[in-house]
Amino acid sequence: MKRLLLFVALLLACAGSAQAQKFALIDMEYILKNIPAYEMANEQLKQISLRWEKEITTQAQKVEEMYKEYQANAVFLTDAQKKQKEEEILEQDKAAQDLRRKYFGPEGELYKKRESLMKPIQDDIYEAVKTISENKGYQMVIDRASSSNIIFASPRIDISNEVLEKLGFSK
Repeated sequence: MKRLLLFVALLLACAGSAQAQKFALIDMEYILKNIPAYEMANEQLKQISLRWEKEITTQAQKVEEMYKEYQANAVFLTDAQKKQKEEEILEQDKAAQDLRRKYFGPEGELYKKRESLMKPIQDDIYEAVKTISENKGYQMVIDRASSSNIIFASPRIDISNEVLEKLGFSK
């Protein structure tokens, strides 16, 4: 009997604490899609990326042309001239690879540019979510867009539109 009473008390305590916790969801993709500054930043990054990609392609074509010219004229060159041409081709190829790494590498210019354009937007969203959470008493806010484990969630706990309103973009 004591065990049963203890079990019921424990069950009620767990149920009470579970109801006390409030959760909310946001859909970061939806929020970002409705912020014009985000779309402008994406377009700017796309243009920069295309420009840099064109520059790298031009450099790679230059290397390819040098190699084709070398192959066509290899029979007419001395060993010293061949060695010099090969070194020039390798140097140009290395320059093209360095350029790609400079622009698109893990710590490259594109990463830095994306960070400088996106971080202020992400910080604003974070502050809006934090303010709403503190005002409404949410213990946790989960991003629906990045969590593939959420199978179903009630639309009543989605605060994406509130976040947009807090940021000044009403839906």
